[in-house]
Amino acid sequence: MQASPIQTIAIVGGGTAGWMTAASLAKVLRGKYTIKLVESDEIGIVGVGEATIPPIKLFNKVLELDEDEFIRATQGSFKLGIEFVNWGQLGSRYIHGFGQIGQELWTTDFHQYWRKMWLAGKAGDLGEYSISRMASRAGKFMRPALDMPKSPLSQIVYAFHFDASLYARYLRKYSEALGVQRIEGKIRQVHLRATDGHVESVELDSGQRVEGELFIDCSGFRGLLIEQALNTGYEDWTHWLPCDRAVAVPCESVAEITPYTRSTAHRAGWQWRIPLQHRTGNGHVYCSQYVSDDEAAATLLGNLDGAPLAEPRIIPFKTGKRNKTWNRNVVAVGLAGGFLEPLESTSIHLIQTAIGKLVTFFPDRGFSAPDVDEFNAQMDFEFTRIRDFIILHYHLNQRTDSPFWTRCREMPVPESLTRRMALYRRHGRIFREASELFAEVGWLQVMHGQGLEAERYNPLVDVYGEQEIGEFLEGIRSVIGKCVDVMPSHAEFIAKHCAAPRTK
Repeated sequence: MQASPIQTIAIVGGGTAGWMTAASLAKVLRGKYTIKLVESDEIGIVGVGEATIPPIKLFNKVLELDEDEFIRATQGSFKLGIEFVNWGQLGSRYIHGFGQIGQELWTTDFHQYWRKMWLAGKAGDLGEYSISRMASRAGKFMRPALDMPKSPLSQIVYAFHFDASLYARYLRKYSEALGVQRIEGKIRQVHLRATDGHVESVELDSGQRVEGELFIDCSGFRGLLIEQALNTGYEDWTHWLPCDRAVAVPCESVAEITPYTRSTAHRAGWQWRIPLQHRTGNGHVYCSQYVSDDEAAATLLGNLDGAPLAEPRIIPFKTGKRNKTWNRNVVAVGLAGGFLEPLESTSIHLIQTAIGKLVTFFPDRGFSAPDVDEFNAQMDFEFTRIRDFIILHYHLNQRTDSPFWTRCREMPVPESLTRRMALYRRHGRIFREASELFAEVGWLQVMHGQGLEAERYNPLVDVYGEQEIGEFLEGIRSVIGKCVDVMPSHAEFIAKHCAAPRTK
C-alpha cells in the first residue's frame, strides 16, 4: 500500500542553509506542499561560506536565476580557483584552478606526458597548461566562449564569491515569492511524537507551535533537532583536522578584485581572503592548542588588505559529521549535519548536496528505511572524500617552523588517503572514486603543488618521442597564453556586466 504524501515541510533556521533549502524545495515542488521556515532575528548566522565551487552554477540553473542579477544582489565576484600560499613550505604558492589542464588527445592522461618532460627539465610549470590558473595570475575573467568549442576560451570553469548575508536575503525574497511562509521566533521546545519519536512540532517563545511531517534542521552547529532533540551523535575528526576555531572580520577592499580565493598558511592554521565588490572577507582558521584567540586575531588583523570594518568574531567548531544526516523525519542541512573547514570552499556545496539528495529520496509519510539508509550512505561518502582531500593539504607540508605543521605532517591519515598517495608516488596515477566531488585534476594540483612527487610516469608515454611531446605541450601553453591576453580583466568584466550599486 502507498503511504500518504507529506503535506507540510518545516525548515528550522534561516541563513544560507535554510534559504537555499527553502528556495530549492519551493522551486522543485511547485506549490504542491506547504513550506514553512522558522528563524529568529535574535540568532546570528555563522556566515563564513562566501566562496563557492563550480557546482553552484547547477543550483542557480535549477532556480533559473539571472546570473548578473544574482552577482549584483550579493556584491559578488567570480572565482577561477584557490591560491595556496605557504602550504608546502614557507614562500611556496600554487593555484588549484577549476577546469581541465592541457588536452586529452593521446593514450593516457595529459599530466603523464607533462610529467615526463617536466622531470627532464623540458616543460613549464603545471599551471601554464591551465587557462583558469593563467587567467587567475593575470587577473583576467570572462564567461566561456561557447561559440569557440576548440578554443581554451570555451573551457573556462568558474564559481562565485558573495556576501553570505546578502545571499540569504536574496534567496529569502525568491522563496517568499514562491509561497514559502517565514515565521519569526525563537524555538523553546521540540515536541516528539509518542508513537515513533518523530518530531511533531516546534514550539516558539510566543507559544505558537509549528507542525510538519518533514523537518529540515538548518539550525547550525547546535543541531537543534538532529542532535538536541534526537541525540543522533557526532563523529569527531579533529585527530585528522586539528583546527577548532576561526576568527573572522571583513575589511575595506583596497586592492583589485582578484578572480580567486586565497588561503595563506600561518603558524597554526590558515587565513582566507575572499574579494567582494564592497569589501574583502577574511578569516583565520586555527588550532587553539597552539595559538590563543588573541594571537590568532592579531595575526588576522596584521594581514588584511585594508582597515577592518567590524570587531573580529570568534567561531568555535568541531570538525566531523553527524552519525546520521537523516534521522527519523529530520534531515540536517548545512552545519547541523557536519562541518569541514572551508579550505576548499565546500561548505555551501555540502548544503547543495544534501538538498539534491533529499529531492532524489523525497519521502512520503512512511519514511522508507532503505531510502533513508541510502541517503545517509551517500552523504557519508561525500563527507569522507572531501575530508580526505582537506587532510591532504595539511599532511603534505615540509614546514619545520612550528609544532603544528610537524604534527600534521607526521600524523597517521585515513587508509583511503594513504592508498591514493602511494599510487601517485609510483607512476603519477590518480583515479576518481565513484561520484566523489574532487576529480583527478584537483588531486593532481594539490599533490604536485605541495611537493608530493611521482617517481616515474605511465610507461605508455614513451610510445611518443620527446620532440613530439614537447611540441604538443608548447602548442597548448602558447595557445592558452594568447587566449589569456585577449580576456578582459576581472574588474572590467564586473563593471560591464554585473556591478552592484555603490553603497554609502
